[in-house]
Amino acid sequence: MTTADKTTRARIEQHWTASEAGDIVTEHAIYAKDAVLDYPQSGERFRGRSTIQAQRGGHPAERHFTILRIRGSGDLWVSECIITYGGVPTYSVSLMQFADGLVSHETQYFADPFPAPESRAALAERIPEA
Repeated sequence: MTTADKTTRARIEQHWTASEAGDIVTEHAIYAKDAVLDYPQSGERFRGRSTIQAQRGGHPAERHFTILRIRGSGDLWVSECIITYGGVPTYSVSLMQFADGLVSHETQYFADPFPAPESRAALAERIPEA
């Protein structure tokens, strides 16, 4: 891992730690002033760090973040997380594109957990809890 990649990974870890702690200033320091955040499932696009911060700050439920994995290099990084809103877990994948050391574009996907079908039970093993 390059020195630049180590620095980027540390910034992403700091972002998620701040998200969990409710530190909205540090949480959003990773974004460029003109960053774009997309939520494809709802069709929403948020432009600018201040708008991204405002829309997240308006969420009424208590939220928690469990980071499962962070992978990437160069200007593209992926975080897999469980975001719990009001006690209900949702799986999330965050794709962060960086320019000049800051997130210029993030796309976040969300998926609710669902029960495994019996038809696959003999083929599958349980993923260890995070």
